[in-house]
Amino acid sequence: MMVFSSADPVFLAVVFFATAVLYSAVGNAGASGYLAVMTFAGLAPEAMKSTALLLNISVALITTVRFYRAGYFSWPVFWPFTVTAMPCAFLGGVLVLPSPLYRVLVGIVLVFAAYRLFWYTDETKPRITAVPLVPALLLGAVLGFASGLTGIGGGIFLGPLLMMMGWAEPRHSAGVSAAFILVNSVAGLSGETVSVQALPSAAPLWVCAVVVGGLAGSELGVRRLAEVTLRRLLALVLLVAGLKLLLDRR
Repeated sequence: MMVFSSADPVFLAVVFFATAVLYSAVGNAGASGYLAVMTFAGLAPEAMKSTALLLNISVALITTVRFYRAGYFSWPVFWPFTVTAMPCAFLGGVLVLPSPLYRVLVGIVLVFAAYRLFWYTDETKPRITAVPLVPALLLGAVLGFASGLTGIGGGIFLGPLLMMMGWAEPRHSAGVSAAFILVNSVAGLSGETVSVQALPSAAPLWVCAVVVGGLAGSELGVRRLAEVTLRRLLALVLLVAGLKLLLDRR
């Protein structure tokens, strides 16, 4: 394992802060970004998932409260996905990481979602409809399991799905995604404690960094960014995460 100087945790805190700003602006908590940063930094793989989930919880809690208080949350959209996602996220947290083929498939899905969101216009925006119960329960189970298995909270999948299917407007999608990430990350980390290794000693510093980033990014998301900007920021996030998964051949 690579040996780092004492300044490296501070540098990573700065990068985590920037990641949290971007992700929280679109209702995400940043797990895919944190995992990418930790991979490039050479952190031990056994500590990466638990660290990403911990940072996810820190940012998702802030983002959820901000979007909820601003009125961008819908319980009828949220609960059908969550009721099956939480137990599956716990199970995924207990199990080992996915296979390389799974990483490639998820990467393809994220890149495709990024393409759809970036070119998605108001003229083609579908009418908002009610979430169908059975598909939501099934999708929640799949997304929850994937989130617990990888350390990604699941909102990066749920957000574009809600918009592409016409189940939520962009800001409501961001609010629901933030809450979805929060509960999945808590469930996933609970499952991860069955076999979790010690967190890095710099974890408290990194939590502080992402909390500040989450406060700044969620403020941008609920008050200052246009919907087109939100969609394109989310497309950028999905593209980076997808390429990371596709290019990582471990």
